[in-house]
Amino acid sequence: MYLADIPADVLARAAKIRLVVFDVDGTLTDGRLWYAEDGHETKVFHVHDGLGLKRLMANGVQVAIISARISHPVALRAEELDIAHVYQGQADKHACLQQLLEALDLRPDEVAFVGDDLPDLPPMRVVGLAVAVANAHPWVAEQSHWRTRLGGGLGAAREVCDMILHAQGKAGAERERWQ
Repeated sequence: MYLADIPADVLARAAKIRLVVFDVDGTLTDGRLWYAEDGHETKVFHVHDGLGLKRLMANGVQVAIISARISHPVALRAEELDIAHVYQGQADKHACLQQLLEALDLRPDEVAFVGDDLPDLPPMRVVGLAVAVANAHPWVAEQSHWRTRLGGGLGAAREVCDMILHAQGKAGAERERWQ
């Protein structure tokens, strides 16, 4: 199982996580932008990622979204998943993250940030666990503590959720719940 291959230092970081922040385009989606003829934007989200986010929240780890773009499909998906902390149109993701940490009274080492591209670097540099999806820009990958096997929008978020639950000793109970 791939969880057995995760380095001990990454698992130690993941064990402390109380909030996971996800970028959207390229992280929760595959990064492609789809526009209908009428100009409306559509996005594709992976169902495995959604269940992972729900299971993370059910196990006491908060989830947030910070995106530079504003997208109605993101708002709909976040609402469907009961994600309370959704910040769109955030050109300065680091400043948004700092405000969120203050509001939730969290330390940076209690936070993971999952991203794929250059605007994700500033918040990734300050958190306890910086994760790059498999298809992240090389500069982002080299700044991360861990890299997923799957690409953004293709199950990468689920990998992060599973890894954190594993590191926190909650994966066994989750597995039993479904058997």
